[in-house]
Amino acid sequence: MSAPCPDGRCDGSGFLYDEAKRTARPCSCRPARLARKKATAVQGRLPKRFREVSFDREPIVSIDRRAPHVVREVRRYVREIGANLDAGRGIWFTGDIGTGKTTLAMLVSKQAMEADRTVAIYSLPRLLGMLRDTYDDDATLSLNELIDRLCAVDLLHVDDVGAEQTSPWVLEQLYTIVNTRYEDGRAVMLTTNLGEDELRDQIGDRTVSRLGEMCTVLPLHGEDQRGNAGFELPQSAPAAAGGTGRWLSDADRAWEEADPDEPPAYGRRRAI
Repeated sequence: MSAPCPDGRCDGSGFLYDEAKRTARPCSCRPARLARKKATAVQGRLPKRFREVSFDREPIVSIDRRAPHVVREVRRYVREIGANLDAGRGIWFTGDIGTGKTTLAMLVSKQAMEADRTVAIYSLPRLLGMLRDTYDDDATLSLNELIDRLCAVDLLHVDDVGAEQTSPWVLEQLYTIVNTRYEDGRAVMLTTNLGEDELRDQIGDRTVSRLGEMCTVLPLHGEDQRGNAGFELPQSAPAAAGGTGRWLSDADRAWEEADPDEPPAYGRRRAI
């Protein structure tokens, strides 16, 4: 069943019909419907670990005590989530490991989804893996098609930026995605452990410059709170099981622990 027309003009099909002339013309809602259809191919749900995240629960309560100015800005952002996404305003969480960057970013993504906005959530290594997969003989989407869909969602949430080894190909794909969203006025949210200079070395000056214009920078510094809260530290993916031996972010670990019987989400490509 089609969603109702937000402009109150068509029957939900995206077209206006003239029964007398037996003609049809696009409704004003059709561009948004086409964008949402593209976004469906890459959007996903929150990982299990973060589905109950909220301002009045741990670990957000503790993050608020340590960094009240950051949580205050996040509250302000999600209060106007629709206006912020429409304006292409994003958030850049930066700072030390284990200070709550991923948790706060997941809270923002959750609020966007609850506002019926399309959201794509990826760790950067997993996102680049998807882009590389488009070169496979049995790939469902071409590289351009996948990038087109990544640029269609209301919010692109990229976790652990800077965790991927830099190459000219990586720099070019990242810039293409970020610059396209910049030109289209679509929001990006990222988390990174790297400072600005390190990030420029890792993903390029052009990309960081665009992100700086698109995002409010929210720094989170301090000791790793996972151990203090009784959380498990990230585990290295075992090489014998086909892992890379890299350290996994909170978001990546949540993906690894996801229920395989659940619908595809969080960076897994959907067949369309």
